[in-house]
Amino acid sequence: MKAYITRRLLLMIPTLFGITLITFMVVQLAPGSPVMLKLYGAQGGGSSITEEMIEETKKLYGLDKPLPIRYALWVGKMVTLDFGESYKDHRPVTEKIFETLPVTLQLNLISLFLIYLLSIPLGVFSATHQHSIADRISTLGLFILYSLPNFWVAMLLMYFLGGGAYLDWFPVAGINSLQASSMPWHQWLLDRTWHLVLPIFCLTYGGLAMLSRFARAGMIETVRQDYIRTARAYGFSERTVIYKYAMRNSLIPIITMLGYLLPMMISGSVIVESIFSVPGMGKLSFEAILSRDYPLIMGILSFSAVLTLIGLLISDILYAIVDPRIKLN
Repeated sequence: MKAYITRRLLLMIPTLFGITLITFMVVQLAPGSPVMLKLYGAQGGGSSITEEMIEETKKLYGLDKPLPIRYALWVGKMVTLDFGESYKDHRPVTEKIFETLPVTLQLNLISLFLIYLLSIPLGVFSATHQHSIADRISTLGLFILYSLPNFWVAMLLMYFLGGGAYLDWFPVAGINSLQASSMPWHQWLLDRTWHLVLPIFCLTYGGLAMLSRFARAGMIETVRQDYIRTARAYGFSERTVIYKYAMRNSLIPIITMLGYLLPMMISGSVIVESIFSVPGMGKLSFEAILSRDYPLIMGILSFSAVLTLIGLLISDILYAIVDPRIKLN
């Protein structure tokens, strides 16, 4: 196991460099220029902008060098976790990411926990009551949930539950009230929880609908295996057969999704955080894209790539824990 983890960690290094190379080229070649955005904002128009000013601004941001040299310089700094300074406010990119990363991780880890907590029992129930009315109702409801875009659901929740035109039950902006710093810890925690209800719901329902279908399909396939029929023939109760023998093997497809759910939710939180004004990494990346803040975009994408690779490694390790027949060599 230790040798396998070591090899996977070493393999992450060239994989990460490959990801950063592709993203660097895509970001740099995308339409729009941070130089022109900066000059237009400073001058208030394009009539007074000269070619000399453009070249000086390019030199200031290091954009006057060829793409290969710029990438090599960026990688040299990235190795030391120095992602440069933001074009927007000249603050270190690492500092801005570490300010917002805890908020995004808080949202996504809570959402991930709820997805697995609800989807596995729901999938097992649906598989063990296949073709029943409850199974059909849950299948229809989950397919409807899966088809709803989270930005549309977020707007509906704000309209109906956030004081738009009907009920004013939940706050729709930020993660705490303005007076939260003066609250006792238990009131602060309740206030934070109340602010996170709508964003977490928008991040959870899609993954819940998808993962519960995987759990159902995995359980249906598992209960048809010969060893399950043998366990029933020995006289074990249906509860013991399902939860002791069948569930463990049916979890493998669900564990596979773990490596993809976290980066999917982080990418989805860009929209959710922007709508609910949550000061997380998703909102930060959205603002960076609008302002063509190349260092900040690359820093955020690099952190997302690392989280994706770590998620895949965790899912592989969980394979061996869930099913001892799988050997990690």
